Amino acid sequence: MVQHWFAPKALAAPMYRHHLEDEYSYVLYGRIGASLGGHEVEASAGDLIFKPRGQWHTFWNAGDEPAAVLELISPAGLETFFRALGAISEPISSEELGALAEPYQCDADMEATQALLERHGLTF
Repeated sequence: MVQHWFAPKALAAPMYRHHLEDEYSYVLYGRIGASLGGHEVEASAGDLIFKPRGQWHTFWNAGDEPAAVLELISPAGLETFFRALGAISEPISSEELGALAEPYQCDADMEATQALLERHGLTF
């Protein structure tokens, strides 16, 4: 279990998919946008977003105020990947991101991420 806090219009992670875990995001406060297998949704406090294994997805703060989610991932282990992403302070290449994601059996799509950033005016 990991709690994420997001500044307004901040993307949580690149577009990615994991092959071993199911992921749930419980919105604590604010508005969260999510891309789930090519469909976009918005969720508010009290809503639960389900991201099944094998599905391309990401999520972001869709509002102008701070937002927070509680992440539940089963089975455990993927939270280490999220911590590694959170420690990155400079932009990284697709190759570097792929190398970071590989041990966690994750795939990342930086082209789809860039399109999402532009479409919603997000920062990453």
